[in-house]
Amino acid sequence: MMFQGLRREYTYITTVARTFWLLRHTRPDATRTLVDIVEGHAARAPDAPAVLFQGRTVSYRALDEGANRFAHWAVGQGVGRGDVVALFLENCPEYLMAWLGLLKIGAVAALINTNLKGAALAHSIAIVKARRVITGAELVPALAEAVLSMTPAPELWSLGGASGAFDLDAALAAASCAAMPLSARDGVTCKDNALFIYTSGTTGLPKAARFSHSRMLFMMCGFVGALRPGPRDRTYCTLPLYHATGGICSVGMALMTGGALIIKRRFSAHEFWDDCRRHRATFFPYIGELCRYLLNQPPDARDGVHELRAITGNGLRPEIWALFQKRFRIPRIVEFYGATEGNVAMLNYDGVVGAVGRIPRYARKAFPVRVVRFDVEHEAPVRGPDGFCIECDAGEPGEVVGQITTRPGRPFEGYTDQAGTEKKILRDVFAKGDAWFRTGDLLKRDALGYFYFVDRVGDTFRWKGENVATSEVAEALGVVSGIEEVNVYGVTVPGRDGRAGMAALVASHGFDPSRLAHTIAGNLPAFARPLFLRLRPEMEITGTFKLKKADLVKEGFDPDVIADPLYWLDPVDSLYKPLTRETYAGIVSGAVKL
Repeated sequence: MMFQGLRREYTYITTVARTFWLLRHTRPDATRTLVDIVEGHAARAPDAPAVLFQGRTVSYRALDEGANRFAHWAVGQGVGRGDVVALFLENCPEYLMAWLGLLKIGAVAALINTNLKGAALAHSIAIVKARRVITGAELVPALAEAVLSMTPAPELWSLGGASGAFDLDAALAAASCAAMPLSARDGVTCKDNALFIYTSGTTGLPKAARFSHSRMLFMMCGFVGALRPGPRDRTYCTLPLYHATGGICSVGMALMTGGALIIKRRFSAHEFWDDCRRHRATFFPYIGELCRYLLNQPPDARDGVHELRAITGNGLRPEIWALFQKRFRIPRIVEFYGATEGNVAMLNYDGVVGAVGRIPRYARKAFPVRVVRFDVEHEAPVRGPDGFCIECDAGEPGEVVGQITTRPGRPFEGYTDQAGTEKKILRDVFAKGDAWFRTGDLLKRDALGYFYFVDRVGDTFRWKGENVATSEVAEALGVVSGIEEVNVYGVTVPGRDGRAGMAALVASHGFDPSRLAHTIAGNLPAFARPLFLRLRPEMEITGTFKLKKADLVKEGFDPDVIADPLYWLDPVDSLYKPLTRETYAGIVSGAVKL
């Protein structure tokens, strides 16, 4: 036990020290950015592979020259320091060349979700005031339709040739690949904006989060410090490059160290392991349900045959963690927690199952992250008689907040929208005048400082006077034989206080709902068991593998609205039974008890 404790603290202290060493030159007023690091690799090892994509290998020389072409093109278009160019482009090497090229001249790249259309797409361009959009031929139709309503409409520059857009391939071919002079980014420091990365927009229109050069380096160095990649390592990224996990975490693990980034246009569970083996991947990032999709694939004799040293990401649920690690022989899993726009970030360096990160007691001052008591019903932190928030005890769920200070890594850079920025700031938390970033996530911390994800604020609901965490219900359902995917949420029942639990399920052939209540009875208290089930052919997800809930919540459990098979939990015999129109009417009227 003593040696286990010593090893735990040794791992934590040495990893944090290594990360701080990597960040020793990163200050708000520093001028060294990722651009300088990539240019250094291109000078020292020009022929080393930087990006592998669909049989194509891009060396560091070619990556840098490609970035130079984008930079010269942008300057020719009048783009300068602080100007924003939007990227609406699927994963490809040119994606990285484009934003590196923009950074070379002090401009800012806005990384837009390629799944957006219509008003949401137009909004994402408008809120960052982008006058030009770099896109691909396959996305021009959706983009052209979206910008029709914009005044003035941005210029569309397309790779791959497409009507309705300027020919970017021809423009780049005519641009110089010579190095940009340092004067092109004169005055740019680490505190300047480098990127805009958007929130998912699952509960409204996307918000553009500011991402400074400093924040980018802090995040990248955090992963490099934790996983220790080197020039010979290869990171396989199937996640979209418009998202922080794919576009910052995995990109940084390669470009910060002179290693190679293997990118896939989009995730394929069927091709995933063959790609890892063919490209000799040593790392890959994961998010959301990616690991569950891989686990749901039929067993293969080559499962576990690869050269991986570690994987990192967030959202690997505790119920499948050990199964995934054992089946695919993953040497090390580094789960992390962080928000795209926030100042709260932590990593689970030593692979404790289910933990999203750790901050031991002796590091609390250096990393001021706290869990405060939270009123689920009113969706607000609880304040004591003195007006201040109350820190949770070990094991007690609450909202995670991070103190906002001027120290490196501690500012909250916010959004383009000042009102949206202010909503994420909690003031007078533990002292008059202090300010803390609200993550919107409920976590709990144990006595050793490990943090565990509980739920999103708004996903946890109250039923019969008890708080129900959707993640805990999903965990209990996720291990039931025959259930492949789970999405748990609360629905309003007329005449009842709170919200009743409902679960959308993707199940294999032969799944029997009538047996489910008995199966989960030992793992969930009565108030937490879903009262309604909805069997789905497939689950709707965002571009970053997050489950969509808003439409499911809105549709509720009305059989006249929902074509999917519906079931309800009959309290008389504790069995899930088909939900008929007559039963639905009885529930709504109060004649049928829940």
